[in-house]
Amino acid sequence: MVEIAKPGLTDKDWLFREDDHVGKQWVLRCIDLGEYFVAREQAEIVGFLRFSRFWGRIPYLEMIRVREGHRRSGVGTALYRAWEGEMRESGARLLMTSSECDESRPQDWHRRNGFSETGSIELPGIQTVPEIFFLKKLD
Repeated sequence: MVEIAKPGLTDKDWLFREDDHVGKQWVLRCIDLGEYFVAREQAEIVGFLRFSRFWGRIPYLEMIRVREGHRRSGVGTALYRAWEGEMRESGARLLMTSSECDESRPQDWHRRNGFSETGSIELPGIQTVPEIFFLKKLD
């Protein structure tokens, strides 16, 4: 059974390793601001979801990652549902996320979870392919 919770500072070393492309200061910032969820199975962290707020207002799912061996078992969906629930309770009416245009599996996942493609942007020098953005209206 998967348990979803906010990480504590004792989880920071795991997040440093697993979310290493953002840097330790960003990980600590996100922990301090409550912008992570972690998934545990039998007390072991098996995945995380990191978010921020686009323009300081719109909840933006930045990254969701599930460790190999735990994928396609509902962990990512459990992380997403916990995040969506918290965002809904905080008064959010819109959620946002994105993926690179050549990532069909993440795009399928976003669509299965109610997101609709809303546009794309090219980021020369940062990415070699365009980033596709998705929105989901919350009722």
